[in-house]
Parts: sequence; structure tokens; C-alpha cells
Amino acid sequence: MANKPEEPSFPWANTWPEITNHRVRDAIAKVSREEFVDKDLRDCAGQDAPLPIGEGQTISQPFVVALMTQACDPQPGERVLEIGTGSGYQTAILCELTAQPGAETGDTVFSVERHASLARSVVPRLRRMGYTPHVITGDGAAGWDEMAPFDVVIVTAAARCLPAALWRQLADDGRLVIPIGKRNSGQTLWLFEKVAGRMRRTMLGPVRFVPLVSPLLEKAENCIEFDT
Repeated sequence: MANKPEEPSFPWANTWPEITNHRVRDAIAKVSREEFVDKDLRDCAGQDAPLPIGEGQTISQPFVVALMTQACDPQPGERVLEIGTGSGYQTAILCELTAQPGAETGDTVFSVERHASLARSVVPRLRRMGYTPHVITGDGAAGWDEMAPFDVVIVTAAARCLPAALWRQLADDGRLVIPIGKRNSGQTLWLFEKVAGRMRRTMLGPVRFVPLVSPLLEKAENCIEFDT
């Protein structure tokens, strides 16, 4: 009988029965969260909790990162759009999961960050770690139209609706994960799948994220509303 594969060794390994995807667990184990927080918070990096990273933003709770990543299930070579680069922690995990032989790790990962200071700091950090995603400063609700379509879209801030541009930029058979709701009321994590051009949605549970700030979402034509 073959030996059972070893469980990845990381602080939360035995407390996440919901995370059954071993590729995701391996990526979480490989990417050191300490590299993505300020030096004075590194003692807290092993906590399964969000931490501040500046500009009123946070590095997400590791369990939520794992849950969102498992839901969108990035595969080697797939094109991934991340909205909200933040510290770059989620970006690095996406780079690991989309890596393929003969290509730079992160070459198919595209990330949009609203805060220029965060975008400037994250690129050299990721490159030191061997990751080469494409990062720009911009309005996340607009996505990255020139680089579409994307097999996966993952949004790390809560929007009041599903941004129409992100749905439009999702490839057929693509997966989009996004928290929807207001900052001071209930937010819900959703998985949207595009199947033959039609929408299939799955509720993944309650979450709490910083808001996705965008003037685009103030206009009804830029939002896709649906009954929750």
C-alpha cells in the first residue's frame, strides 16, 4: 500500500477541514506570510487573522485566502486576474498555483491595486521571492480589459454588486470569486461560474473585507445586481 502523502506543515494545517484541495494547501505551506507584513508584526504572521498593511488595507485571514483560492481553483498556465494586490500574499499563492515548466512563475497572473504605494512596494517583494506577476495601479472595478479574457478572477475587497466589467472579462468556463456587501453590514463570499455564457453562482459564506472603492460602481450600468 502506498504511503499517505505528508500533510503540509504550517500553523493552520489541522484546523482547516474545509480546505480539501492539496494544491492549495501546499501553496499556503510554501509561501511565508511573514514576508508580507511589517517587521513589527512578523510575530503575528502565524495567526489565522487579518493584519494591517497600510493605506487602511489588510492582509487577509489565511483561511479566507485558502477558501477563495480553493473556490476558483487556478490551474497551471491559466490566466488569473486579481483585484486588490495589497501585500502580495494572495498574489504569490496564485503565482505558485499557475506555475508551469519553462515559464516564469507568475507570468499569467495579472493584479490591479488601487493604492500606488502598495503597488510600488509589492513588485520588488514578489521578485525577491521569485515571482513575476503583472501589477498595475488602477480601478479594480474596471478590471484589466487589454489582458482579458481571464480563466480566473479573484477580488480581495467587498463590492456592493458584481462589477459588470469583471464578469465581461471572465472567459467561458471561468470562475470568479468576490465578496459582496457593505462594510458595516453583512458581506457574503460568492463564486460565479460562466457556463456557455450563462451565470451560475454559489454562496460560500459570510466574510468581512475592506470595501472595493470605485466611482464606477456608483452607476447602475456598471453593476450586475442579483437576488441574494
